[in-house]
Amino acid sequence: MKKILTFALLATFAMGANAAPKKAAKKPSNTPVFTTVKENPITSIKNQNRSGTCWDYATLAYFESEILKKTGKTYDLCESFVANKTYMDRAVQVVRLHGDLQFAQGGSTNDPLYCLKNYGICPEGAMPFPGSLTGDSLFNFNEFFSVMSPYVDAVAKNKASKISGQWKKGLQGIIDAYLGACPETFTYEGVQYTPKSFAASLGLNWDDYVNITSYTHHPFYTTFAVEVQDNWRMPQSYNLPMNEMMEIIDNAVMNGYTVAWGGDVSEPGFTRQGLAYMVDGNKVQSLQGSDMARWLGLSAAKQRNLIDSLGVNVPEVVPTQEQRQERYDNWELTDDHGMLIYGIAKDQNGKEYYMVKNSWGETGAYKGIWYMTKNFIAANTMDYMVNKNAIPAHIRKKMGI
Repeated sequence: MKKILTFALLATFAMGANAAPKKAAKKPSNTPVFTTVKENPITSIKNQNRSGTCWDYATLAYFESEILKKTGKTYDLCESFVANKTYMDRAVQVVRLHGDLQFAQGGSTNDPLYCLKNYGICPEGAMPFPGSLTGDSLFNFNEFFSVMSPYVDAVAKNKASKISGQWKKGLQGIIDAYLGACPETFTYEGVQYTPKSFAASLGLNWDDYVNITSYTHHPFYTTFAVEVQDNWRMPQSYNLPMNEMMEIIDNAVMNGYTVAWGGDVSEPGFTRQGLAYMVDGNKVQSLQGSDMARWLGLSAAKQRNLIDSLGVNVPEVVPTQEQRQERYDNWELTDDHGMLIYGIAKDQNGKEYYMVKNSWGETGAYKGIWYMTKNFIAANTMDYMVNKNAIPAHIRKKMGI
């Protein structure tokens, strides 16, 4: 019996010795493997949920990063405060123009900046949590705007020769009912503030911030208000050649600054998995012998699936100044989303991407972060906000600042 047990043990050891160790499954060669070149501090990922407030979330994320850079302090600034003030201001302007201005959920980076300069801000927690007043866990503007938009439209297109100011009180009641009333005073970390004194305490100079764009229908090195509907305050942007527009982003990130970006994410190359490529549809279509040859006939969803399968091997368009202008003029380049550029990374092929903070919660393969190629950003930037101190000196000189 003892001999039998010895042989059994020896056989077991031999089988264990000869068994090949299991190898970890290899990722497909086209799966991006990123190496960080430069990453600047950001605050936590937020979720705008079912609201058109990317402009609000992206720009406050930008100022939170600016505060981090300058003071080392982490703040969670209140999107509801900015939305409350901005929607009232926009409604007033719509009424002034008798409805010849769109009243909508969207906005621009200038709206939070205007709010900070003129009304101040409060921290998250000084107003009801987003969505809590309507029984939601996050913003849901479907009912809110279904109530508010017809109200504003009715006032703006009133046939009366004179209107009263009472409509503002009524509208403010609707806004406060869904977002909460903006506090006149509040206590933060044991100190009592007004919204204006709190904004002043953040340590930023609101005059440090400029907008950058790049189009040929206005002269370079001049300013103009980018002609899109959500740019309703008509702030001025500096118009630069595309290569300098991109140089500023690189210089900002490499010197510790972030960038509040606004642009087009309707392209099929912007995937829900956290990647964005400026896909060259002609080259994809020319890949004969595969489903890719039918690229132009595929739905946007199926195009995105193909892009995901191609990964780092997806062919890209190298954008030009002329292409940017053409796409803008034919409505192909829109301003449908705002995000925060905060870093630069490279994939295994050496291609460079911007690391971008989104406001859709911790979604996608990178938990709320998108890796967007420089080609994508160059092609799809409508405009962006940056600290003027992040602009290279030779470009600032041309801008006259």
